[in-house]
Amino acid sequence: MMPQAIPEERPKAINIRANLRGLLVARETGVLLALLVMCVFLSLTTDSFLSVRNLLNVGRQVSVLGIMAVGMTFVLVSREVDLSVGSTYAFASLVTGLLIVKGWLLIPALIVGLMAGSAIGLVNGLLSTYGKLPSFIATLGMLSVIRGAALLLTDGQPVTVDVDKGARPDVIAQFYYLGQGQLFNLIPMLLVSFIVIAILGWFVLSKTTFGFRVYAVGGSDKAARLSGINIFNTKILAFVLMGLLSGLAGILSLAFLPSGQAGRTGVGLELDVIAATIVGGASLSGGEGTVLGTILGVLIVGVLRNGLVLLSISPFWQTTVIGLVIVLAVGLDKWTAQRRSD
Repeated sequence: MMPQAIPEERPKAINIRANLRGLLVARETGVLLALLVMCVFLSLTTDSFLSVRNLLNVGRQVSVLGIMAVGMTFVLVSREVDLSVGSTYAFASLVTGLLIVKGWLLIPALIVGLMAGSAIGLVNGLLSTYGKLPSFIATLGMLSVIRGAALLLTDGQPVTVDVDKGARPDVIAQFYYLGQGQLFNLIPMLLVSFIVIAILGWFVLSKTTFGFRVYAVGGSDKAARLSGINIFNTKILAFVLMGLLSGLAGILSLAFLPSGQAGRTGVGLELDVIAATIVGGASLSGGEGTVLGTILGVLIVGVLRNGLVLLSISPFWQTTVIGLVIVLAVGLDKWTAQRRSD
């Protein structure tokens, strides 16, 4: 008799079942299902949600938030948090805008703005590691320090980037294209920037040694130290990346709406960034989170806001709903962690 092939196929069947089970329990899968339910509901209750124009608008609207959320993913995975991202966003954008108005070329102005954001991230990282301050406290203090620095820099006056203020016409055209331009006369450049940053962030976090170190540090300081990982340097680099991406997001936002004020720009933005990242599966306890999940979390926040507008619901409800989303996401994170510990 011929030998039966069932025993050989059984391991394959077990692997398939295990993979399916892992897919079903993955946090990203739940977030994706929630996003799909929202999209189906809005497509049935509104006439314009599924239009190409509206979907591209949603993509453009979430791009700045998404760029910052990618950076926040690295920080949360390393078991830290950054509350100063809104102030960093404002400071880097205003610095860049002032330099352009003073007649600087675009590339040098962008470099200085990005360096300013990175420097703020470096200070946050140093305070949270070598300074022995909890990152919550350190970055909360830096939120006010950087906001005050922006007010001093601009004397509290709005910064408008246009030719009438002294900027060069060719630089203005290049700068505006970063925020207002369209690829192939269709896809907003803000969305293109978000996609590029998301791909780079995914690659760094999931395919590089630095990404492995971020997960290791977030999982256990002791285990990471025994593995030869420099914990402080890893966390500092995560904060620097967060500052860099916050600065980039602020600059791109200024390129879209070329006017900003230190007392208003980016105020409260840190809550949206943290909410989107946690909704996407990043854990406040560290060691968990993916860029893919963050992208889904950003889309949920964006679709939710867009849906409230399309349904003609008062804009005052947006803040309330986002607050409820934060509470539910943090609650889910804590309940999940508690069940795992039990």
